[in-house]
Amino acid sequence: MDVTVAEYIRRTVLKIPRDEIKTMLQKWGFLSETQLQTVNFHQIKENISQDVVQLCEENSADIKQAAVLDIIYNHIYPNKRVWSVYQMNKTGEETEFFDLTDFKKKFKRRLRSALKNVTINFREYEDNAVWIRIAWGTPYTKPNQYKTSYVVYHSQTPYVFISVSVLKSNLPLLCQALVVASNYHDIREMELRSHSLNSLKDIVFKRYSQNFQTYYPRPLQERNMAPESGDLRIIQENRNEKERIQRVNQEVFGDGPQPKLEFAQYKLETMFKSDPKMDVLDEKEPFRCLVKFSSPHLLESLKSLAPAGMADAPLSPLLTCIPQKARNYFKIREKKGFFPGSFVSP
Repeated sequence: MDVTVAEYIRRTVLKIPRDEIKTMLQKWGFLSETQLQTVNFHQIKENISQDVVQLCEENSADIKQAAVLDIIYNHIYPNKRVWSVYQMNKTGEETEFFDLTDFKKKFKRRLRSALKNVTINFREYEDNAVWIRIAWGTPYTKPNQYKTSYVVYHSQTPYVFISVSVLKSNLPLLCQALVVASNYHDIREMELRSHSLNSLKDIVFKRYSQNFQTYYPRPLQERNMAPESGDLRIIQENRNEKERIQRVNQEVFGDGPQPKLEFAQYKLETMFKSDPKMDVLDEKEPFRCLVKFSSPHLLESLKSLAPAGMADAPLSPLLTCIPQKARNYFKIREKKGFFPGSFVSP
């Protein structure tokens, strides 16, 4: 076994929590159950990794087998990476039968036609997800197994989830290979980013419910209370306002937890209103603005704004429609000084 393969397997084992090493090695399937019984999984992880490397040496493991173990690790712990969502488009509405063998062949051929030094590994899971691991090299160096890109492609959808390495210059090559292999026309980034792969899937696959406001705040209703009970009236008004905020917030965001989104971005294009007599705007050019949001838990942060008293309830559609923006275009409610605009995909 090559020394670089041995070192890569050792480092991969060290990343796994000790209580889960045996289970993950069983999922790997490269080592027999008899071999695994010879390993003391209660010793320190460094010793466990050395024992596993020794067994892999006996089985003559290569980089292909080591890559499979890495895929299994990333599938179990996808939150260790930052994922971005991409959407592919067809020229027509026709649907085609997905052939995994043909997809693999086209993907490899396209990628290797542009870059010879690259290793590509596939693994299919039960939810129609194809996991692809790519280790990049250069025309003069071997692929770096520690700077890999991961792709999760759901074959029955146009959505692709990509986690790139630091070698972002290879991203266009990766996107081209995906488009060719899956028989799509083009691909674009949806500007949704998070460590939580499952949350991104929940958003684009509509696997969580989020309500959207259909009304606007109404003024508080005055209570018929005696003038001398002013303090009680203020307390009652505050209580009513808190109840209203809680009710509106629940109607907008729903009852369940929000998907864990960490980054969102969209472009806003709208027109200013101006009095023709003032002639403030000589040219009727639209006003363009790039809006970015980032947070460890973006949607939960937005959900907490109104109850914390940091924003009026209900929140502006500019904030509440961020997840839905991934699937549709939205018209922005007309505001003072502006014409209605629309979200423009980056």
